[in-house]
Amino acid sequence: MSTILTQFTETASQTGGPYVHIGLAPKQAGFDIFENNFGNVLVKPETKGERIRIEGKVYDGTGSELRDVLIEIWQANAAGKYAHPADTQDKPLDPSFRGWGRTGADFDTGLYSFETIKPGSVPGFGGTTQAPHIAFILFARGINIGLHTRMYFDDEAEANAKDPVINGIEWAVRRPTLIAKREERNGEVVYRFDIRIQDTPDGGLETVFFDV
Repeated sequence: MSTILTQFTETASQTGGPYVHIGLAPKQAGFDIFENNFGNVLVKPETKGERIRIEGKVYDGTGSELRDVLIEIWQANAAGKYAHPADTQDKPLDPSFRGWGRTGADFDTGLYSFETIKPGSVPGFGGTTQAPHIAFILFARGINIGLHTRMYFDDEAEANAKDPVINGIEWAVRRPTLIAKREERNGEVVYRFDIRIQDTPDGGLETVFFDV
């Protein structure tokens, strides 16, 4: 019996746009089609922890602001526990905090933002402790797969210096691309976290992305 082998060509790749907002954040695009819209506010009045606002812009390799980018975040609560069954730590859950949010960059300004709380530390591999951080994933036109990165806090310098993920980044010069800058604005704590898809002409280094 002979076997006939057929050579198949590679399927064409597809990016996340240009209609990523309509599919994943339709209300921002002007389409009120979901009963429950996922948004950028992760907290309720009774949520435990320090209230913070995260904001920033996403830049491409030319230094241009991306206005069609969609961003999701995932984080632990103030006690350092995730709202997920896989987190078996003996730490309290906060039923008023879902730990996950989604938003798009503003179509006019390019600015994205989240209203959340500062997370606690979580365990790392081999008995290590990870510094407080928030996981990010980006989707946009021109990006074939989601880009995963992390945001750390510049006022957690001691914890950051011991973080196993930061220390695992071979190019030390790029580690600061994961650190958000804290400021206080009208009594509100704001962390600025700009993300660069590639190095930019103004000297901005590409943000560290992770193969997840």
